[in-house]
This record gives sequence, structure tokens and C-alpha cells, in this order.
Amino acid sequence: MKVICDRPALLDAVNLVSGVVATRTPKPQLQCVKMMAAKGAGGVGSLTMVGTDQEVSIRLTTTQVDVQKPGEALIPADKLRQIVQAEDSEPTLTLETEGDVCHIRGGDARFKVYGYPAADFPPIPEFPASKAAMTMTAGDLQDLISKTIFAAARETSRYAINGVLLRRDGKRLEMVATDGRRLALARSSLTSADGAAKEPQSCIIPTKALNLGLKFIRDPEQAVRLSITPNQALFSFGDEGDATRCVLATNLVEGAFPPYEDVIPKEQDKKATFDRDVLASGVKRAALLTNEESRGVRLALENDRLRLSSRAPEMGEAEIDVPMTGYEGEPIEIGFNPQFITDALKVMSDQSVVVELKAPNKPGLIKSGADFLYVVMPVNLQ
Repeated sequence: MKVICDRPALLDAVNLVSGVVATRTPKPQLQCVKMMAAKGAGGVGSLTMVGTDQEVSIRLTTTQVDVQKPGEALIPADKLRQIVQAEDSEPTLTLETEGDVCHIRGGDARFKVYGYPAADFPPIPEFPASKAAMTMTAGDLQDLISKTIFAAARETSRYAINGVLLRRDGKRLEMVATDGRRLALARSSLTSADGAAKEPQSCIIPTKALNLGLKFIRDPEQAVRLSITPNQALFSFGDEGDATRCVLATNLVEGAFPPYEDVIPKEQDKKATFDRDVLASGVKRAALLTNEESRGVRLALENDRLRLSSRAPEMGEAEIDVPMTGYEGEPIEIGFNPQFITDALKVMSDQSVVVELKAPNKPGLIKSGADFLYVVMPVNLQ
């Protein structure tokens, strides 16, 4: 293999693929990036880089390369990334293999990196050629992920909620995440669901894979295809004509996701409407005088005013008045973890936020537009 690579494009690709490469593994081949250089129709060259930790895999192809000799190589990811990053004054780098050794050359530097036989790398799934795939814009996918992933559990003992539930019904797509104390649900529409099963589909996607997927979104108008198999979910970013194309494949989280529809309150009789930024500012300031023992903020709603108050022993007290643009229902006082409220407000795109309540010991419901809702459990306040 011999290729002349655009160095910035190569560094970008190596950084993305390295994000999934295993760092601790008894198999040194899994600490490597597999590189495959090929020439297509019309002599157009492409370099495909692959990495995996055997749970999540990335296959990234760039055409910003001159392929002088097709071939394959298996190179340690950390050394490849360090060398490409260090050669920051070079517009291009030449990579040439000799057996399992990779020679990397810049204008005034020569590196020899010992690798492994390319055949030692495990097989990596490709995006299926069948039409049983869903299509959405990258912006919609980004919106769904950012509005849910923050609420996913991080406790290994509750494995099924350590991921985000993805559910498709026709052209309607939902993502849901919960950690048992709060639940975030976001909805969007597919631009195409050709060939997709008529029955609803659902799966639980690991948060690691979704966080990696966010890194591949550069253009919100770009099309993203999604295919769900019995054991995996595959995302395809970019088309054949794009300079960079990527397939992200991930094993699915096993287990049953909780029946989230049962958690969403149905009979809230108190409804307050706020400006998102005004409410966020008030909650953030009230949270300044809380600590681990008194992490709750009291919300007292009455008429057209919300009073936020907090207190922490040996620290002090805070009281913030927040205007409401509308309120329906009887007065109520309820406590919430302010971080949980702030997390939701940060991802809301609509300026208007609706908070619905029932009783001090019942969960609150926060809505933004027609496609996002957030359920949060109250906390006891002394």
C-alpha cells in the first residue's frame, strides 16, 4: 500500500476512528486502525479506516487521498494519531507499507511503525445494501440524541436503561432515556422509511455509540440512514459522492426498557408557562445555595409568579422571583433537583416552556413544543 494523504483530513479521520479503538485489551490488534486503500472507477482513490472495541465499530472512508498502490495495513492507533498530529507543518503525508511495517514520511521526517497483518483484524459490519433502512436528516438525529442522552442511566446494575430506546412507528421516530428519577422523550419524523417493516421497531442503543454519532454530524441537512438488525444498529453518514463517508455500527443493549408511557403523567391540573431563558437563570441562581445534603430547590407557584428558594446549613439561603407568562390551577409548592431542571432546559429549542404539576409528591411534566417532554420526580424538602 502506498498513499499520499491530505494531512488535516487524515488527522480528522484518525481522531474519529480512534474514539472507538480499544485501549485495554489482551489483543493488540484491537488497539489498531485498519487502513484499506483502493482505486475506484475513473481512478478515484479512497482510503478506508476501521476501528472497533468489538461493541462499537467505525468504518470511515475519505477521498482526500492519492492512492498510488492499493493495499491494506494494520497500525497502532495511538502512534498513528500522534505522528499525524505532530507533523502539523506538512500539507500531505505519505504512508507506505512493507510487510507489516508502515513508513510515514513528511517533508523532513521519516517514521517506521511496526504493525500487524491486516488479516488479523476482526470483520467489521458494513451497512446493508437492502432497502430496509430509515432515512432522516443529520440535524433531526442530532436533536433526538441531545434531547435524551443526558437522562440515560450510568449505573451498570440497571443495564437496560444504560442506553437510549429508539422506537419507529411508520415515519414517526422516538428516542427515550431514563435513569429512574427522570425521563426524556423526543420525537421526530423520518424523511423516508422505504422498505422498513410495517410493524413498529424498537431497540436500545448504547450511549457511547450515540455520543460517537454526534461527532460525525457536520451538516444538519445531510441524510443519515439507519438500519436495525436483531443484534445491531447501523448508522450511515454521507453518500458515495461525499469526500468523507462513515458507517457506525453498535451492538444493542440487551434487556427490556421500562414501559415509559406509564410514567408520563396524564392528569396534571396545574399548568405554568415560562420563558425558557428566564426560568433557566432563576433555577441556576437558586441552585447556588444548595449542597449534597440539601440539593433540592423549592418551587412555589401562585398567580403569575414563581418563587424559587433554597437553603443549605452553614451556607445560607436564596430566594428568586421568576415571572410566569401564564398559570392555571391552585397554588402549589414542590421541590426538584435543580440540576435535573437545568439539564432539560439546556436542550430545549423552543423559547416557551410549559411546566405541568399535580401534587408535591407527584412527578412534574415539562414540555417544549410538540416533540419534547420531560418527566422529573420531586424531592422531599425539610
